[in-house]
This record gives sequence, structure tokens and C-alpha cells, in this order.
Amino acid sequence: MSELLYLHGKPRATGVIKANPEDFVVIEDLGYPYDGEGEQLLVRIRKIGCNTRFVAEALAKFLGVHVRDLSYAGMKDRHAVTEQTLCFRLPGNAMPDLSEFKLEGVEILQVVRHKRKLRTGALAGNAFRLVIRQISDQTVVEQRLQKIQKSGVPNYFGEQRFGREGNNLTQAQQWAQDRFRPRDRNKKGLLLSATRSHLFNQVTSARLQRDGNLDAVMSGDALQLTGRGSWFVAQTEELTELQQRVNQDELRITAPLPGRGDWGTQVEALEFEQHSLAGAAEMITLLERERVDAARRAMRVVPKDLHWNWWDDVTLEMAFWLPAGSFATSVVRELLQQEGNDADIAE
Repeated sequence: MSELLYLHGKPRATGVIKANPEDFVVIEDLGYPYDGEGEQLLVRIRKIGCNTRFVAEALAKFLGVHVRDLSYAGMKDRHAVTEQTLCFRLPGNAMPDLSEFKLEGVEILQVVRHKRKLRTGALAGNAFRLVIRQISDQTVVEQRLQKIQKSGVPNYFGEQRFGREGNNLTQAQQWAQDRFRPRDRNKKGLLLSATRSHLFNQVTSARLQRDGNLDAVMSGDALQLTGRGSWFVAQTEELTELQQRVNQDELRITAPLPGRGDWGTQVEALEFEQHSLAGAAEMITLLERERVDAARRAMRVVPKDLHWNWWDDVTLEMAFWLPAGSFATSVVRELLQQEGNDADIAE
């Protein structure tokens, strides 16, 4: 991550995040109401000091549900206070009594029936509340916050996507070179995800190096409707109009999540992306070989409802909402140089 460029220049101020787990609060937002009936049991939890998979498996055991019949929309960090919904296939109408379920650091908030299985990535986003301490320069951070509120940050995948000390990416590179092969299905998924996340970050940073921003439309760009997943290709004769729409934040420019199939871009934009990833042929081949489909992702994200207040000259509380797949650590990275534990997960 250290080599990736910044949208607003490298931050000059420093600060400490996660001095305490309570300084990092994540609340999952599925974006839709529960059905109240169906064979899926949704369990809303609040946890601290334990990871999502550990809690989900403990609950599955308590309910007598096989691990293959549990799911969740995304992982949430162990070193934070997080709320999320876990899903268990439990046919019938009876509501199990979870009052006897005890696990340190876990609180059951709600139990309800639902018709459909909760799948990975099936959420609207996450709300965050962060407390950052020991800030070195209040004035600089305040100015930076205003820039982020207006223009956002690069939509980089955070360091946690790549594992401790980048180990997931290292193993993915070894796999691509046939020097290592993961056996476990979940491990394969982690390594493939790390691979395409790294490639996306590289193209986004290269775009910043080229233009100094993430809003300069070039011919053949894949443009995404802001807040939507759909996208279309920018034609040369439309560039002036499309640039205005990007400037008004109606559209955002995307970068590739490489894989098999058409990347989506054409002419100048496609040439730029291929040039940016010219040294990553082995990793791209791995994704294609493992039948990972190519996709697109906006290069810039603007935190929604960003607001903040200063507890004192060196302590900042900030809150914001990010769409599914965006990382709070990428917001903090653009704000200041971090000290302390910065591993959050938002999927």
C-alpha cells in the first residue's frame, strides 16, 4: 500500500487509530428489511474481540446447523466493535431460544426469519464511527477532512485484503508461478480476491499518476452511474458531455477487477489499463485459469454523511457510511499517517 498514490497528496499529520477496540465501530447495513418468515434464520449480533467466522461456527454448533448452511454478507474485524447479521438454514417455523448461547464478547441483538439465504456481498454498505487519538496537527487534519468530504478518496482495497504482511498476495504470486497451490476452497478465494484487489489498486494509482485525479475521462473508459453497479463505455464524441457528468458526480470512472472475459474498456482506456498491468501477466493468467470473471469498480469513493467533531486538540471523532466493498482504512489513509492497529474489514 505504501507505493500507492494519494488523491490529495501524502498526509502530513499523524494519529493513532484503535487505541481501544471501542474506537472503531462498524455497523453493517444490509439495505433491505427482514421478511419475518422463511427457512433462513437471521441472527443480528454485536461482537468485540472475535472474528466473524468463529462466532458464526459457534452459533451453528449451538443451533445444530452444518457449517455449509451458514452464511454472512461479509467479514468484520476482530479488533473493533461490530454489528452484523449471520444467516443459518433452519427449516420450520419454530424460533430457537438463543438465551442460553454464551460466547465472550458476543451479544445477540435480534433473531428473525427470512426467505432467502444471506450471500457474500449482499449488503448496501457499512456505517463507521472512528475515534482517532494523538493527532499531531489539528489544522492540517481539519483541512483534509473538508477535502475528503467534498471529493472523496481513492477506492483502494485496504491492507487487510492482502493478509498479514501481505502474505495472501505473496502466496497468490507463488500460486501463479506454480510454486504453491492452496487446497482449501476458502483459502483459494482469499488469494484470488487479494490478486484482483492488488491489480485494481495498481491501475487506480497509475491513473492518479497520469492525471493527478480520478475524474479525467478518456476515450473508452467504463463509466459507472454513481451509487449503481451498471456501467457503459465512453465514446470519443461524447467525452465533453461525459466529463461534465463526472464533474457533477453523476458518473464515476472505473478500474478493472481483472479476470476472464472482456474487461469492459476500449481503445485509449483499455490500452492504458493493459500497459499499467503489463508486469502482471502471471497473476492475470491465474485469475483466468481459475475462472474468475472480470468486473469493474469505481476508482473513487465519497464517504456518505461524513461528519466529525473534536473532543480536544488531539482527539477526533468521525462518522461516515461506505458502500459495500469499500474500506474505512482507505479513508483514514488519505486523512493522516496511521499509527497503531489499522486492520478493519468491510465487505
